[in-house]
Amino acid sequence: MTAVEFKHINKQFKNSAYPALNDVSVNIEEGEFVTILGSSGCGKTTMIKMINRLYEPDSGDILLFGKNIRDENPVELRRKIGYVIQQVGLFPHMTVADNIATIPKILKWDKLKIKEETDRMLRLVQLDPDEFRSRYPAQLSGDQQQRVGLARALIANPRIMLLDEPFGAIDAINREILQNELKSIHEKSKCTYLFVTHDIREALKLGTKVIIMNEGRILQYAAPDEIVKDPADDFVANLLKTADLKGGA
Repeated sequence: MTAVEFKHINKQFKNSAYPALNDVSVNIEEGEFVTILGSSGCGKTTMIKMINRLYEPDSGDILLFGKNIRDENPVELRRKIGYVIQQVGLFPHMTVADNIATIPKILKWDKLKIKEETDRMLRLVQLDPDEFRSRYPAQLSGDQQQRVGLARALIANPRIMLLDEPFGAIDAINREILQNELKSIHEKSKCTYLFVTHDIREALKLGTKVIIMNEGRILQYAAPDEIVKDPADDFVANLLKTADLKGGA
């Protein structure tokens, strides 16, 4: 089943030299881990912000599991989508447990289920519930805050997860640990992940498929091995060379 379908999406921001998205059409199948790669301003963040209607397209349609998102209430839509960003966005006045339980409380889960699922999510992201559930965000490292943000996004078991450079501010060692954990979590689920990054090695490591973008256009959408073996054009080949990958060298 197709999870997300972009149909001729266009978006132009004021004072921009080129469209943020320029006639973008792509189908993303359910269960894929799609990494979206490109330099700053290429349109990758705009693309995922269209899915949860933080941005609206100038023209074109986006279908989520076959339904046009224009027909959905934006608030209701966002409750069904996991969303993780680099800045984490934890509520500073709320404990770790309360942060993770934000959506379950809105959905009126019973208290026992909330506690059980909150603890399960903490264990999933390798944080001991007894040690961390009562802490506040200011008492956490950046790496721990990112884990809590991931747990908060995962708890309602969304069919689709949007991740916008979630590990960009994390040091290299913890970044690799979090990458491995996220990949493992995805493999155990049937969820669809869209993961924005400007790190080519991260994109190729995590993605079952990779979208490579430049100036609002999709240049290539393929499995990592295919991109390395057969880059679509000189831009993609040169991008691979910057990471010492062969890419036509």
